Amino acid sequence: MTRSSHGPRLLLRRLREVMAEQETAQEKLDRIVRLIAANMVAEVCSLYVAVGDDVLELFATEGLKPQAVHHVRLALGEGLVGLIAATAEPLSLAEAQAHPAFHYLPETGEEAYQSFLGVPILRGGAVTGVLVVQNRQPRFYTEEEREALEVIAMVLAEFLASPEVLALREELGRLRVRSHHLVGEGLVGGLIIGRAVLHEPRGIVHPLEAADPRVERDRLHEALGQLRAQLEGFTRHPLLASGAQGDILRALSMFATDKGWVARMEDYIRLGLTAEAAVARVQADNRARMLRQTDPYLRARLHDLDDISWRLLRILQRAGGEDPRANANVELPERAVLFARGMGPAELLDYDHRRIAALVLEEGARHAHVTLVARALNIALVADLPGATDMVENGDSVVVDGDRGEVFIRPDAELLQSVRGRIALRESAQRRHARLRDKPAITRDGVHIELLINAGLPADLEHLDELGADGIGLFRTEMDFLMRRRLPGRGAQEEHYRAVLKVARGRPVIFRTLDIGADKVPLFMNTMREPNPAMGWRAIRLGLDRPGLLKLQLRALLAAAGGAELNVMFPMIADLGELRAARRLLDEQRALFQRMGRPLPKVLNVGVMLEVPSLLWQMPALLCEVDFISIGTNDLMQFIFAADRANPHTSRRYDPLHPAMLRLLRDIRNATRKRQQLPVSVCGDMAADPLQAMVLLGLGFTRLSMPPAGIGPVKAMIRSLPLAGLRDQLQRWLTDDLPGEALREQALQFARAHGVDIATA
Repeated sequence: MTRSSHGPRLLLRRLREVMAEQETAQEKLDRIVRLIAANMVAEVCSLYVAVGDDVLELFATEGLKPQAVHHVRLALGEGLVGLIAATAEPLSLAEAQAHPAFHYLPETGEEAYQSFLGVPILRGGAVTGVLVVQNRQPRFYTEEEREALEVIAMVLAEFLASPEVLALREELGRLRVRSHHLVGEGLVGGLIIGRAVLHEPRGIVHPLEAADPRVERDRLHEALGQLRAQLEGFTRHPLLASGAQGDILRALSMFATDKGWVARMEDYIRLGLTAEAAVARVQADNRARMLRQTDPYLRARLHDLDDISWRLLRILQRAGGEDPRANANVELPERAVLFARGMGPAELLDYDHRRIAALVLEEGARHAHVTLVARALNIALVADLPGATDMVENGDSVVVDGDRGEVFIRPDAELLQSVRGRIALRESAQRRHARLRDKPAITRDGVHIELLINAGLPADLEHLDELGADGIGLFRTEMDFLMRRRLPGRGAQEEHYRAVLKVARGRPVIFRTLDIGADKVPLFMNTMREPNPAMGWRAIRLGLDRPGLLKLQLRALLAAAGGAELNVMFPMIADLGELRAARRLLDEQRALFQRMGRPLPKVLNVGVMLEVPSLLWQMPALLCEVDFISIGTNDLMQFIFAADRANPHTSRRYDPLHPAMLRLLRDIRNATRKRQQLPVSVCGDMAADPLQAMVLLGLGFTRLSMPPAGIGPVKAMIRSLPLAGLRDQLQRWLTDDLPGEALREQALQFARAHGVDIATA
């Protein structure tokens, strides 16, 4: 076999034809091994499939005894086949029986065969099987033959993961049942039994076979040029060129010019693969090596190769007219559990959220904006689980416990039964909270608390009546931008905001102007990469620097609220000058409407999201210039404690019930009392947690805005709370000379002693 041979490409087409036939999965597997044996001029071709815990089973063979199929099994590391599975490396031997790992299995009849060539079948670096060819006479298989068999194995990897083969394995009782128990950080509560869906499906590249290798080679090199230019552009950026980030980018640029990496992809193209399939094949090899690498330095370098492979693959897919995020259009099963290494809010919104029950991230942090979207959509979320995507396959049974931060992959029947019992208890609690819908949020001593929801998606609006909320305390206008591939015009924005006001039916709605930037970048917008995006060019800063964008939104809001009340809130205000500049833009648009004779809002209120600490020392002047204040506890806490909320290593280093945070909130509340009737609300995670919301009420806040799922539990807490006693107690806690620990335990003891309902579900 020579490199110019059309044999591998012809075989790939024949294999595809077999897979498309109307036959049983077993019949197809039997035909496949016969085809491979004939093409490779081999007397034996055998397919072993990973089943059970680290076990390989003979699923099909041409040349060995037929009765050995589904009866012969090898443990990981046992025999030559087990050795290939354990190392994820191919093995070529002229005299197989002389190898120390050779294991004689009399039921196969393989003692007659000397030469041996075996390759792992890889999906995302995990070995799902082993493909073997053998001959009687001792001979050395060429490098071209090994590469050809690896290309065939790539096609087989997808077929072994297909529904028809999975059905055969289930019928035989041979589905892989190896379980994994992972513990990370629970970011959004919920208890889910669902089916795994990989956000970036491994190895799903179509088409695999190339019509013209020369065209594919040119496509590969054109994409490599774009990749190198992209990486070089990053290294020239003044904010990225120095320090550890600069080192990482320079290392990636070096990998992108690695001749060995490129040569391996070119080899697979010569054997008949498309450029995309060649990249995916080499990436699978690298991932297999990475998963078995114990040296942390080498593992990190292989991870870098994996990263640039994904970049290269996406460039090729875009050039081929494919949607680089086409995986988001995959048909989701009911109660899908989405697995990803990392994810931004726009990527999550690209899915049909009604079918997503849970999200599992290798990275992520409590206050990242994808977490806010997941919470708004009532999607359970567990993050900080390195390697999770390598342990799961599409369709695997999965349990996600967002409260405890646990994920179980392929759980056993006993665990599933236990989880179903817990789900039944949660559903009972949810029904109890639902019965509070029409009951007022009044404490035991008669204090009324206003409960509003945070919204931004159409799905959120459904909860307004369903939960009996008092209004929308935070409408995130950027969510509509994140869901679109093009900048929405004024008409589209106006229609969107008018629909929100219509659903609210006179209840207050606070529209926060665009808070884009950081990890919330619309598909139509290019932004520079920043080392600390949370404190960078985002929200009002971007709006004032790009006034056309902000003016467009303000005009849409004014038009939508003609004849009604309009509440506009500006985010990320750090200086009164920013507020005044933003308000001037609003006043200009309002004056324009007056000159044009267009209907105006009957009431126009302007407020700020208090989330930047510098505003705390401008409170007297601020109170004279705003009609309301919303305290954004998420950003405020990250700035106060200098702990990046998007970094899993720092996001858990502070507690919202720390005395420093509580004294700060108390001082804000005391300052705002100087303007009687000034609405002051608390938005953020604190308001949605019954225990933390209880403490907020003790500080004097009577207006809370939260994700819809928090309304029921928080209302149950309010109706069981003796507020006067809590306020007295909290005043003593914050005046005592306490150590720096959070007051969580004291709050828990108060709740228990006074029968306060702080259950979340």
